[in-house]
Amino acid sequence: MEKIGFIGLGIMGKPMAMNLHKAGVELLVYDVNPGVLEEFQDAGVASASLREIGEECKVIFTILPSGGIVQEVLFGEGGVGETVKPGTVVCDMSSVTPVESKTCAERLSVLGVGFVDSPVSGGEPKAIDGTLSFMAGGEEAHFNALKGYFEIMGASAILIGGSGSGSVTKLANQIIVNMTIAAVSEAFVLAAKAGADPVKVHQAIRGGLAGSVVMDAKIPMIVERNFKPGGKLSINHKDIKNVLATAHAIDVPVPLTSQLFEIMQALKVGGHMDEDHGGIVQYFEQLADVRVEKKPIR
Repeated sequence: MEKIGFIGLGIMGKPMAMNLHKAGVELLVYDVNPGVLEEFQDAGVASASLREIGEECKVIFTILPSGGIVQEVLFGEGGVGETVKPGTVVCDMSSVTPVESKTCAERLSVLGVGFVDSPVSGGEPKAIDGTLSFMAGGEEAHFNALKGYFEIMGASAILIGGSGSGSVTKLANQIIVNMTIAAVSEAFVLAAKAGADPVKVHQAIRGGLAGSVVMDAKIPMIVERNFKPGGKLSINHKDIKNVLATAHAIDVPVPLTSQLFEIMQALKVGGHMDEDHGGIVQYFEQLADVRVEKKPIR
């Protein structure tokens, strides 16, 4: 494996890059947070400017908060695009719109650079233990150049189709995950208001058709009132906004997702954006004047 660049060391990027380092991959990393760069330097990983990463790395990963930031990193002043070499493959793992992914692919193609949009699913826990799911869009040859790295960071990686198809798949994923959290929240608020113990309700239904990975991940956090972010509400709010923009552009009605966006908008007004998206439950709790939490031991 050659020296690779890794841009974006946030909640997801930090453990992903660290797993690459632990597997023996030579990295150059970049982030706007000097504190996280110091952590990597202490671990023996060098940091570099965007231009240096473009110049020295044949594979470059990005995982950033928005499509606008991705384009600034790649094509802005002092960005990767100023020095990147033909034959390089850039893989954007951010959650962005398909249009933004296709724009990156087209602009990099002019430079002789390959591009794969490959957002991930699994949140911080799976980023830490290296079991993420990668959903990729792009050319097969470029995808194949990344497979060894995907195997270090994740448990599965599937090439969906052409450029933008990875981002479309991620949007579909985000509808399902966040809608499930909302449905679970509404159901458990009903149970709590009726006086049922939410822990026992979870135990009773998790093995049936209503059971899900999402419920098993979020209910233990909710009953402990633990909203430390594994997947920030702000990022998921952005993703659902991207769903609406994409759906409206291709004339797909998304009435349930539209309502979900307004629920998240209310949580934004309430100051919950830095919490885990399991915090969606707080919208329903406020409506019903009840909290989904562990029953006190008597």
